[in-house]
Amino acid sequence: MFGGGELRLLLLALVAEQPRHGYELIKAIEDLAGGQYAPSPGVVYPTLSLLVDEGMIAESAADGPRKAFTVTEAGQAELATRADEAAGLRARLAELGAAQDHEAAPPVRRAIGNLFAALRAGAAAEGFDREKAHQIADILDEAARKIERL
Repeated sequence: MFGGGELRLLLLALVAEQPRHGYELIKAIEDLAGGQYAPSPGVVYPTLSLLVDEGMIAESAADGPRKAFTVTEAGQAELATRADEAAGLRARLAELGAAQDHEAAPPVRRAIGNLFAALRAGAAAEGFDREKAHQIADILDEAARKIERL
């Protein structure tokens, strides 16, 4: 999803908007991508540690167990010189979400997910004998014909 240093820059830009902790940053990126991508904690937290080590962000006092991060003057300075690049990363994530929304509306994705879950549950529970497999195929073929006529 990201080239070298791009996630670092995006995290820096998001922290500059407002203090955030790691989970909030993951969710912010997922929101920017329209739910189509979320970086793993295994890549986000080491990148945040790198930004702290570089002096770009700092941990702020937290009431709870989560560490929030704030941007430093050095981080602001870097963002000032790379604002266009950070905006491009945001645009790329927004395009990912928009493309997916265009290809399959959220209710359709939900219904497809339900279909796969039902098929997996049925296959895991009892498996499908030949007759049941043919019945399922008939239902799916009929659904496909109805969709084609829309």
